[in-house]
Amino acid sequence: MKTIYLSGKSCFLWLLLGLLTIIVSFASAAETHYHQFVVQTVPVKRLCRTQNILTVNGQFPGPTVEVRDGDSLVIKVVNAGPYNISIHWHGLRMLRNPWADGPSYVTQCPIQPGGSYTYRFTIQNQEGTLWWHAHTGFLRATVYGAFIIYPKMGSPYPFSMPKREFPILLGEWFDRDPMVLLRQTQFTGAPPNVSVAYTMNGQPGDLYRCSSQETVRVPVDAGETILLRIINSALNQELFFTIANHRMTVVATDAAYTKPFTTRVLMIGPGQTINVLVTADQTPGRYYMAARAYQTAMNAAFDNTTTTAILEYKSASCSNKKGQSSRPILPILPAFNDTATATAFTSGIRGLSKIKVFRNADVNLFFTVGLGLINCTNPNSPRCQGPNGTRFTASINNNSFVLPRTTSLMQAYYNGIPGVFTTDLPPVPPLQFNYTGNVPRGLWTPTRGTRLIKLRYGSNVQIVLQDTSIVTTEDHPMHVHGFHFFVVGAGFGNFNPATDPARFNLVDPPVRNTIGTPPGGWVAIRFKADNPGIWFLHCHIDSHLNWGLATALLVENGVGPSQSVIPPPPDLPQC
Repeated sequence: MKTIYLSGKSCFLWLLLGLLTIIVSFASAAETHYHQFVVQTVPVKRLCRTQNILTVNGQFPGPTVEVRDGDSLVIKVVNAGPYNISIHWHGLRMLRNPWADGPSYVTQCPIQPGGSYTYRFTIQNQEGTLWWHAHTGFLRATVYGAFIIYPKMGSPYPFSMPKREFPILLGEWFDRDPMVLLRQTQFTGAPPNVSVAYTMNGQPGDLYRCSSQETVRVPVDAGETILLRIINSALNQELFFTIANHRMTVVATDAAYTKPFTTRVLMIGPGQTINVLVTADQTPGRYYMAARAYQTAMNAAFDNTTTTAILEYKSASCSNKKGQSSRPILPILPAFNDTATATAFTSGIRGLSKIKVFRNADVNLFFTVGLGLINCTNPNSPRCQGPNGTRFTASINNNSFVLPRTTSLMQAYYNGIPGVFTTDLPPVPPLQFNYTGNVPRGLWTPTRGTRLIKLRYGSNVQIVLQDTSIVTTEDHPMHVHGFHFFVVGAGFGNFNPATDPARFNLVDPPVRNTIGTPPGGWVAIRFKADNPGIWFLHCHIDSHLNWGLATALLVENGVGPSQSVIPPPPDLPQC
């Protein structure tokens, strides 16, 4: 055998190479993160009044989860609160693992008071801003937090690295227990009371009573660029957001990168996230970030207040010798019903990369989404406080969705329990009509049922979501669990299958997990059904979800274990 001798210099180079290989492997290695979420009631003071609210770990908003693409999580949720609850990890795909998705009675029974459940899942090819929230009743009014996925080590952002970043969670504040609100609306058949304030990171801001001391402040150095991760955690309201005298550059939506898009105002629906870059290029001072309602339902009550935080230049001088800061500059926000501004913003978003969206769909679904009314035999009943002695309802293709109560949809499917659901939701409206015109009163009352759509694994799916004028036209932010999708088209009026597809964007459409229907219009989405399991599809306005504006997609297993649902965990809650 021939022996090869290395020089001292060669030995050093090989040693250095080995060390670098070890360092790179450690840097790129995925981690497993362990968390414990204790759901508990704590007293919180807002608007001069202390009230008990449900939180995670006593924090409002709840703790921010920070991971990298490829990491795994083990999150034990302990229910020390008074209500059944579950946690949904909004926008996470949960490939083959619906057991970790979280919506009560869809993929699991809720965690009962005194119980616990451990969510175990892995991030797979996702990065950006998502969030988590309660998915039981109206509990997500206070039980929510940010979920941030950083790129893998060594993978850069597709834009210049910002010096700092800040999550901005927009929310609604109610003057009573959200579950009391839910029980009230379920009893009366009327909409729930509106919020009494909006919040940024749990604080209403300077324009509300007893709130100025806790107003959120975002410090910046003159000339620096920061990243804001904006999340609409509001229970029932789309919102406009702007920053006085500053432009924002949109770089991502719903954890998907976009072509840079500069704007002065955002419109963000419940469930959506938007990442923006902001450069501190104005005269050093204090500038309000502000959010207020974008309200599209006609003649409907809404919270018409404005929440603020402060973009604060560190170099800004004090306004007087006593050291009191000058009053921040307040931006001008769009009118609450400014659909033109909302549409211009939404239609300006494009996906970062050119992609080939499939041209031919295997499954074409046309869903009418909207409200309805149930006639009462006794219009004067206290249970019939909707318009003219009726009760509100909502539906997809004339079916008002009813959740099971003795098991979850996924448990029934996996265990072969009959009689819990059917897979006969009509793929098109059972009766065609002028969806955005003057709809005959006889079409305002849907049927009720637990009706799903079954999809073959791997099928190419197109869904057109058509708003209706029943009761009122409205922007319905529709969320699809378990998937992100391409938004290929949108428009006002009734969707025309003969002409509208010719205008679809199949080159660089935005990728979302939640998208609003233009009020009195339609939006078209496409995705591949490559995630087996049962996945909720619903309006993210929780009062509408409560009324039945939902269905679920049952994606069948494909071929082999890699295309099949994993077995349920042993601690999956029982009903």
